[in-house]
Amino acid sequence: MTPRIEVIAEKKLVGIGAKMSLAEDSTTQLWRNLMPRRGEIRNRVSSDYISMRVYGDAGMTLDEMFAPGTVFEKWAAVEVADCDSIPEGMASCSVSAGMYAVFLHKGPARTFPQTMRYIFGTWLPASGCELDDREHFEVIPEGWDALDEQGQEEIWIPIRRVERE
Repeated sequence: MTPRIEVIAEKKLVGIGAKMSLAEDSTTQLWRNLMPRRGEIRNRVSSDYISMRVYGDAGMTLDEMFAPGTVFEKWAAVEVADCDSIPEGMASCSVSAGMYAVFLHKGPARTFPQTMRYIFGTWLPASGCELDDREHFEVIPEGWDALDEQGQEEIWIPIRRVERE
């Protein structure tokens, strides 16, 4: 699983966010709140959805980031051209500009942890890159089904090149 490397400009998002941890994950509830109201969001740039995580402390180790009790901010959102019209009960946020490694996860949601273990346990240590302190996100296509054995989503991991002396 070789990623493509992309450098992107800032992405503006509108959606619903909440603080949670892996031990007290409320991702499903975020999506249940957003999906019936997605038609209220104006100026969408695509039919895709964005699932974003924001980890609070710069310089966290991977073990700290993925510890069951670590609190992070999670968003169920869509990308928009501007944030001029935000529906009541929703908010705006953004994905920072920068370099990302983009992986394609194939298969149902239950196999997502295996893909993440590969990314952080195998690819990242051998890549010549290190994790950057920016947002992590997935791009989920319209019609995606968590149980679909053929489902696909993109995993965007913020990276920076390691400076060699």
